[in-house]
Amino acid sequence: MQTFDRGSAGSARVAIVGGIHGDEPAGVRIVERLAAEVAPLDSSDGEAGSAGLVRLILANEPAIEAGTRYTDADLNRAFPGDADSDEYERALAPRLAAELEGFDAVLALHTSHSAPPPFAIFSDLTESVRRTVTGLPVDHAVDASGLRSTTLDSTIPHTVSIEVGRQGSEEAVEFGHEACRAFLRVHGALADEQPTFSETTVVAGSEEVPKGGGTPHVHFRNFEPIPEGAVFAEDDVYTHRVEEPGVVPILASEDGYDDIFGIYGRVTGTLKPPGEGDLRVYPRDEEGDD
Repeated sequence: MQTFDRGSAGSARVAIVGGIHGDEPAGVRIVERLAAEVAPLDSSDGEAGSAGLVRLILANEPAIEAGTRYTDADLNRAFPGDADSDEYERALAPRLAAELEGFDAVLALHTSHSAPPPFAIFSDLTESVRRTVTGLPVDHAVDASGLRSTTLDSTIPHTVSIEVGRQGSEEAVEFGHEACRAFLRVHGALADEQPTFSETTVVAGSEEVPKGGGTPHVHFRNFEPIPEGAVFAEDDVYTHRVEEPGVVPILASEDGYDDIFGIYGRVTGTLKPPGEGDLRVYPRDEEGDD
C-alpha cells in the first residue's frame, strides 16, 4: 500500500483510494495524477491529523504490479479482513481500514467491463455520503446496503465507490479525474472553483444474476428499464426473463464477471443535495414536494 498525504483548502479529512483491484489501471493513474497536482502538506500544520488533509492511496500494490484483480482474494470482498490471514488481501484489508479511520469522506475508484454511464455506490447514507453523491458528475447512485457487507463502502464510514467507466479506457481516466476533483471541491479540500450539486437517481440493488456457461448475451445496458417479460441475459445454462416491472440492470456485462451477468435493481427515488431536503431518498411520487 502506498499513501500520499497532501494539503487541503479546508478542514475536512478526505481520502481517495485507487488500485483496490490491480487490473483497473484508471484508479492508479488518477491517484498518481492527483498526487502531482494537489499541494503538499504545509509543514507548519504539524502532523497530518492536526488540520485538513487529502490522503491518496494505492491500495493493492502486488496486484497492481501483476496487472491482476487480486493475488489471493478479492480485496473488495475481504473487509473487515484478518490481520493474521495468510491471504494477502485479507491481511491488507484491516491495514487499509486503519489508514481511513476517522476520515470525513472517502471515495473509492473502480472500473468495469459493463456499459456506461458511470455511477456511484453507497451502503450507508450519511450526510457526508449525500454530499459526495450529489456532488459527483453522475446521474445514478446504487444503494448497495442490501447486497454484500464485505466491501470498502459497506465497512468504512462515509465511503462512496464510483464506477468511472470501461476498464482500460482513456475515457475512464479523464472522467474519474474530474470526478475526484469534484469530490474534493464538495468537501472543501479544493478551492479552484465552486462545487456544484444535483439531484441523483437512486437504484437499490436487489440480487445478483447468475451466469452458467457457454456464450453469454446481455440485452440491456446499465439502468435501462427492462420491460416486463423481456429477457435481460442468457447463456447455455440460464435464460433470465424479467417477470415484473421496474427492474433495471446494474454492472451489466457479458464478460466482466465469471459467475454473474450483473445485478438487478429498482429505482427508489432521488437523493437531494445538501440543504434541499431531509437526509433520505425521496420516492418518485414525492419528488415535487418540499
